[in-house]
Amino acid sequence: MPYQVRLLHRATSALLTFGLFYLLLLSSAFSQEQSPPQGQKRLSRWDRQPQLTDAAVRSEQRVFKSTPQGDLKLHIWLPEKHSKDSPCIVFFFGGGWKSGSPQQFARQSEYLASRGMVAVSAEYRVSGTHKTTPDVCVEDAKSAIRWVREHADQLGIDPERVIAGGGSAGGHLAAATALVHGFNAKSDNLSISAIPDALVLFNPALDLTLVDREIVDGEGHSINEAISATRFLHKKAPPTIIFFGTDDPLSKHGVEYVAKAKDLGLDVDLWWAAGKGHGFFNDSPWLEVTTQSVDQYLTQLGYLSGEPTVSLPENAPKLKRNTQ
Repeated sequence: MPYQVRLLHRATSALLTFGLFYLLLLSSAFSQEQSPPQGQKRLSRWDRQPQLTDAAVRSEQRVFKSTPQGDLKLHIWLPEKHSKDSPCIVFFFGGGWKSGSPQQFARQSEYLASRGMVAVSAEYRVSGTHKTTPDVCVEDAKSAIRWVREHADQLGIDPERVIAGGGSAGGHLAAATALVHGFNAKSDNLSISAIPDALVLFNPALDLTLVDREIVDGEGHSINEAISATRFLHKKAPPTIIFFGTDDPLSKHGVEYVAKAKDLGLDVDLWWAAGKGHGFFNDSPWLEVTTQSVDQYLTQLGYLSGEPTVSLPENAPKLKRNTQ
C-alpha cells in the first residue's frame, strides 16, 4: 500500500475514533455553562429543562455504596402516595464514563414519580473525578441495582419490577447490568440479582468493539468486548426500548442490537428522531416526546396504567418506529 494511502487511512481512523468519543462526552460539555450575572444563582443545563409535571413528588438521597474514592448516592423521587409494591426505574447519566450528573434524568424521574413509580438516578465513579476506568462504572451500576432491590421495603417497591435506564455511556451501563457478565463489587450481595426487568435506553453505546480504540480496565487489560452488551444478548434478555437520532454516529449500535435481538425473538422497540444527533432527548421538544413514549412503553409492559400526563409542545415532532 502506498505511503500516502496508509497515512490517509490512519488519519481517517483517528478522526472516527475522536468523533465517537466526542459524542460520548457530550453530556459533560452540556454542564459547562457561562457564569451568570452577579448576584444570580448559576443554573445547570438540567435546571433549565422544562418541568414535565406539576404534581407533588418527594425527593431524597441515600448512600448506596462506600468506595475508596468516596460515597456514592442514589437521588430518589417518590410518589406523594404510593403502594408498597410500586415499580422502580434506576437511571444512569451519560458523560463518556468521564463526567456527568445524576440531575440529567431529574425531569424524567419527577414525571415518572408523578405517575406512580419510584424513580432513581444513580451516581457512579467516573474517570474525570475519581480516576477510574469503565469497568468500575459497570461495577457501580450493578451495585446500584442490587441496593435498590435489597432495600425494596424501605423504598416501597416491588423488587421484581425494577427497570434500568440511561443515556449514552449511562445507557451502556443500564444495558450492562442486564447482560454483561462479571464486574461485581466484592462488597455486593451476589445472591441479589443486578439484572433489571426492563431497559429504557437513550442513544446507548452497546458494542464497544465498534470503537476504534482499546478500552482498558484498571490493570491495563482490554475490555472492549467484555463490557459490550450486544455481545451477550440471549433469549431471556429484558424487554427494551431504545431511542436514537438518525444523525447519531452511534445509531449503528442500535441497529446491530435490534438485528441480533430479533434473531433471538426478543421484544426490542427502536425509535428514531429524524435529523437529530447524539443527546437529542435532553432538549425540548424531544424531552417531552421521548418521555411520553417511555410512559406508553412502560404502560404496555404493565408498570404504569392510564394515559401519559406529559404535555407536548405545540407542533411537537414525532418519533418514527424502526420497521426493519
